[in-house]
Amino acid sequence: MSNDPKQAGGGNSSRVEFFMISVAAQLAGMHAQTLRTYDRLGLVTPQRTSGGGRRYSARDVELLREVQRLSQDEGVNLAGIKRIIELTNQVEELQQRVTELSAELDRLRAGYRPDLSPPQRSTALVVWQPRNRRKN
Repeated sequence: MSNDPKQAGGGNSSRVEFFMISVAAQLAGMHAQTLRTYDRLGLVTPQRTSGGGRRYSARDVELLREVQRLSQDEGVNLAGIKRIIELTNQVEELQQRVTELSAELDRLRAGYRPDLSPPQRSTALVVWQPRNRRKN
């Protein structure tokens, strides 16, 4: 197997590049053993081939660089980096959900028809008296 990025996906628009561990390590400026350690700790989890080989996406390589930056430049330990990654992923998921809900709300507002809305409730007091009341 060569050190060239491997391609996944069928069409040109959905083409995703995956890198062998040696190429990903070189792109991230790290040793391959560091990538294995990060995988074992759950910091960066690459996809696996059927034979168990690690395949890193461009997003994985970007994340490896961020781990390195946080560790070396900011002095964050690996446990802290893992927590930062978890929280960042959670924020991204929540932002995506907000976008979905906003789109659904816009769609519902576009289809809103005031003539089909339920009547407004009133707090008025109504006193009922029978029509045919006997007078004594």
